Amino acid sequence: MDTAARHLERDGVNGALTWTSKYGSVVAGAFDMISVHGLNEAGLAGHVWLAESDYGTPDSSRTQLGQAVWMQYFLDNFATVDEVAAWVQSTDVQVVQMIDPTGGKPPAIHLALGDATGDSCIIEYREGKPKVFHSRDYVVMTNSPTYDKQLELAKMITGLGGDQPIPGSTLASDRFARASCYVSRLERPKTELQAVAGMFSVIRNAAQPFRAPDPGKPEASQPLWQTVSDPTNKWYVFASTTCPNVVWVELDQIDFTEGTPQLKLDLVDELAIQHGIAGDVSDKFEDKGNFNFLTMAMEKQLLDAADTKAAE
Repeated sequence: MDTAARHLERDGVNGALTWTSKYGSVVAGAFDMISVHGLNEAGLAGHVWLAESDYGTPDSSRTQLGQAVWMQYFLDNFATVDEVAAWVQSTDVQVVQMIDPTGGKPPAIHLALGDATGDSCIIEYREGKPKVFHSRDYVVMTNSPTYDKQLELAKMITGLGGDQPIPGSTLASDRFARASCYVSRLERPKTELQAVAGMFSVIRNAAQPFRAPDPGKPEASQPLWQTVSDPTNKWYVFASTTCPNVVWVELDQIDFTEGTPQLKLDLVDELAIQHGIAGDVSDKFEDKGNFNFLTMAMEKQLLDAADTKAAE
């Protein structure tokens, strides 16, 4: 996990869009290059992934954001889902697809956002244009298919408007229906811990099980971690799928003032969950250098290096 203070200078794509962060945030990062889940100090939370997004051919005449920094842009600049939806619909922003640092298929992500008011939205790209699904009712998202199809398929399930039983397969559409059913049946929690436990119970029920990976289906891979964000109380909770320990950060305990270094809590190596760390880890972050987002320039260097190695 990584923290980011206010007033950090960022770059979207090759300097075409630059900004200074308005809000501090805590994020879960992949490869130390991409933020994939996170919560900012205003209570805006974000989560990404999909297999069918179509960003179109990169067009430098449009406002552009690299995939690696797409979610971070919203965490840096906005406090509510309303603000995000208005900005996306007014700017014609284009997300630029980037390589998978592991050498796999380039990701085609969609983005789910929620805020402290209870509002939420899903943002997907179709034929190069953003599609915003904005409603307080949109509280579940899985990898695939596109969100409009997920909503239609779910309507056939008992408890969601249809008469078919709750599906139990590992298909993303079935997991969407299952999660939707169980979220709607959660009782209102009386405590923060009840709320977190309830959400983890739904996530685990809808998650892919551990098994040999399905060839050519990155969206069907087993989860590495699970997170729960509480935008109201500003809690960010993280659980590794390979260890029973759960850790959380209380954002009110993090110093996001301008000039504060970016901090890191390594949940793989030095402070790995499997080594026994658990509970509140708000005071365990350390200064280990900046979180360097994957940029188009870095991507070119990686591709050039791969080409050179292949030619040897």
